[in-house]
Amino acid sequence: MTTKFTKKEMQNMIARRAAKELQGPLTVNLGIGIPTLIPEYMDDDDIYLHTENGLLGVTDIEEDNIDPNLVNAGKQPVGESVGASLFNSSDSFAMIRGGHVDVAILGALQVDQTGIIANWAVPGKNIMGVGGAMDLLVGAKKVIVTMSHTSKDGSSKILKACTYPITSTRSIDMVMTELAVFEVVDQQLRLVEMMPGATIEEIREKTDAEFIE
Repeated sequence: MTTKFTKKEMQNMIARRAAKELQGPLTVNLGIGIPTLIPEYMDDDDIYLHTENGLLGVTDIEEDNIDPNLVNAGKQPVGESVGASLFNSSDSFAMIRGGHVDVAILGALQVDQTGIIANWAVPGKNIMGVGGAMDLLVGAKKVIVTMSHTSKDGSSKILKACTYPITSTRSIDMVMTELAVFEVVDQQLRLVEMMPGATIEEIREKTDAEFIE
């Protein structure tokens, strides 16, 4: 990872950039990790946050007013906006599979140069699992991935081909890291923006995948 910023600063920088892609009216599903920071940078009453365990109208909650029974798909406490709807998970997944989620913003372990992602399994390790990611990749109209550019050991997470089990055969639309913003066009990565403090040399050095500058 780049040493220019702390981990928290990098995560918030990515979340702030992702929020710029959201202009309502939209129904948006946020994954765990960096995506959960995005509401801090949203200022649009026409964006409705969805969680696959059955709530449309997710909002932040004050720490002194937490209902432990009201959580998102990542098991984090959430609040309800005015007019929010609660429903069972079957209806929630019917919304996803029926194409009623406009944007899904997910975390990922790896992204390949065609936009295929791996975000649910690491061989030999016990992590949370797939959740709704497979369904969101199939059903959401647009998918954005937010993640760190490299692993803890410095190896690239944007690869020629994923080495972990892939989540879906559908390519994502965008990937944002602390170094760069890529769009996926015709199953090719296109560098469309460098993040603050990044250089093209650093992006080239830390990206295993081929991409169009």
